Amino acid sequence: MKLQGTSWKSLLATIILANIFWFATFYLTFGIFWVKITISAFTLAVLSIWIKPIGRNRFHIDAKALIFGFASAIALYLIFWAGKEISSSIFPFAERQIGNIYGKGEGFSMEIVFFLLFFITGPCEELYWRGFVQDRLMESFGGWGGWLLSTAVYAGVHIWSFNFMLVGASAVAGAFWGLMYRRSCNLFPVIISHSIWSAFIFAVVPLAP
Repeated sequence: MKLQGTSWKSLLATIILANIFWFATFYLTFGIFWVKITISAFTLAVLSIWIKPIGRNRFHIDAKALIFGFASAIALYLIFWAGKEISSSIFPFAERQIGNIYGKGEGFSMEIVFFLLFFITGPCEELYWRGFVQDRLMESFGGWGGWLLSTAVYAGVHIWSFNFMLVGASAVAGAFWGLMYRRSCNLFPVIISHSIWSAFIFAVVPLAP
């Protein structure tokens, strides 16, 4: 079913809001980075659920989904590790830009960062970006078209970091989680994957140079 006028307006409104949030989070220097990204993701998730509640058919909790989410988080971490090694040998600015990403939250408790990413930011980002944005785009442009467009929107919102490595990383992660959602039509393993991956790559085993 293709989106109607009001549906397009609500989708575009939240995407514009996401750009405002990501600009304030990544570019403006006020406040604590991890708190800002958490509030941004939480707000977008709440808005998206209010606009279109998550149906039971899109959220199945079972052992298979849990294993799929856990294994995919490990796979994505290894992809990023390999990407860091390759990009650092090709691009002279790669290590500096990767360091800048980690420097955003410097001095903040890693225990709190882990908690925020695992329990709030990771789940909320998936509820919005895959459960709302990708889902609605797939309604109008089909599975592959919706996946491609949602990946582009997810990567594009990170342009406000003015960090080439982060935009590229977001494109890879967005495409990865988008494919997971397209394949399974289940948000649960995607949430598990995002939550575990982000908590570990930023707070437990970072890939900082």
